[in-house]
Amino acid sequence: MKVPGISSSMKRNSIMMFIIIAAFMFFSVGVALGSAEGEHGPKGWVKTDTYRVMNFSVLFIGLFFLLRKPVSQFFNARIQGIEDQLSELETKKKDAERKLEEYTEKLSQLDQEGKKIVEDYIRQGNEAKIRILKEAESVADKLKEQARRNIDYEINQAKLRLQGEVLEKAIVKAEEIIKNEITIEDHDRLVDEYLMKVVA
Repeated sequence: MKVPGISSSMKRNSIMMFIIIAAFMFFSVGVALGSAEGEHGPKGWVKTDTYRVMNFSVLFIGLFFLLRKPVSQFFNARIQGIEDQLSELETKKKDAERKLEEYTEKLSQLDQEGKKIVEDYIRQGNEAKIRILKEAESVADKLKEQARRNIDYEINQAKLRLQGEVLEKAIVKAEEIIKNEITIEDHDRLVDEYLMKVVA
């Protein structure tokens, strides 16, 4: 805070006022002492006392006219300095209130921004959750499809193996039946038929 100082002319006026007041007090004490001496003497109010009173009156009136303007300027300057100081303090108070309002507004905006950020994170988390669930469902569907294809393949392979085994056993069984039931005549007839086919 800036305290208004006294200008050099005000300092000169203050020093002059101090000197004049000191001289006034010195002369006042001299007059008082002089009048006190006159009271002790046998004369009453004499010519010397009249001159002293007149001297005091002239000195008082002279000091009044001499000091009136500097004292008035001094007090006016001091009042102006205090008014300037009050005005500056009022301006600083308004600036502080304005800054307080700005900081309060920024804090409220910060709260709103914080809530917005939290809401964004929650929204992004929900979106990520939905996306992950969809991806997991897609992967599960693919795994199910792959498993179904594997199962179908294994079933087909098992059927083929089973058919092969059944066919093989059927051939073996048929050979056994043929061996047991074929006669020499049937054998000769089959050989003749085969030879005829080869020749043809």
